Amino acid sequence: MIRISRRTFLKTASASAACAALWNSTPRLLANALGLPLGLQLYSVRDVLPKDYDGTLHQIAALGYREVEAAGFFGHTPAEVKRAMDGAGLRCVSAHYPLKDLLPKVDETIQFGKDLGLNYIVCSSPRLKDPSRVKDPGSRAARESMTLDDWRWNADQFNQIGEKVNAASMRFAYHNHTPEFRSENGVVFYDELLRLTDPAKLTMELDCGWAVVAGQKPAELLSRYPTRFSMLHVKDFKMTAASTPSDHPPSTEMGHGNIDYRPIFGAAKKAHIEHAFVEQEEFDMPQMEALKIDADYMRAIAG
Repeated sequence: MIRISRRTFLKTASASAACAALWNSTPRLLANALGLPLGLQLYSVRDVLPKDYDGTLHQIAALGYREVEAAGFFGHTPAEVKRAMDGAGLRCVSAHYPLKDLLPKVDETIQFGKDLGLNYIVCSSPRLKDPSRVKDPGSRAARESMTLDDWRWNADQFNQIGEKVNAASMRFAYHNHTPEFRSENGVVFYDELLRLTDPAKLTMELDCGWAVVAGQKPAELLSRYPTRFSMLHVKDFKMTAASTPSDHPPSTEMGHGNIDYRPIFGAAKKAHIEHAFVEQEEFDMPQMEALKIDADYMRAIAG
């Protein structure tokens, strides 16, 4: 029979308890306020990702992020992207494409996403029905000039694309900025987009930050349309009392701006959100330091 001293027993028990505590806390350290894996929209690292794809992904993973959403693949094949993601311990669940790029390459884009193993293909911005009527069709000013007819045309495109994406065992989504919340003759474009699109063919990715800039309350949108949203973009802005929907307020770290995410996440829990991606568009400190603050915020608000 092996005898264990009281001191040894206590040391062993303490070590076991510490290990158990660390093990039990690990999911929380890697989770956001919705109990989902921490996610990052890779637009946040668009300047460094093309220079060091693998290294940047490893840095992101070291901060606790576990899911990412792509905003360009920088010439990499699906196999190369998947190998890099696997090597960093990340999962690429979604990818963004503006409609102007998506329309001429729908089948090619869908095949790329299928080969990569995406869950979602997302339209990141709409297109004018007739791009020739403006000087720069891809500009923010062009999006802000969109009419109700433009948005109805976009809704039709989304239904058609969504049917093709569904056939490839993925889902098609739309991501908002601010122009969607403009109106014409009392009709809010976003409401009309939701009315005209088939929920089976188009789900929504709510960019909470841009919605707030547009004067909206994301929690109310999630409550009003609880079955239409699958994903969130979470970001913060430094706004002032004079900020308008046409402004581009400075992007900042989560918790350092004006947006309170507690009511938003409270509503999101009832809306069955599947993924939430941090996105920071501008930096006044080293990017990884800022993204760590964002990740820490997402973990802290979960507590």
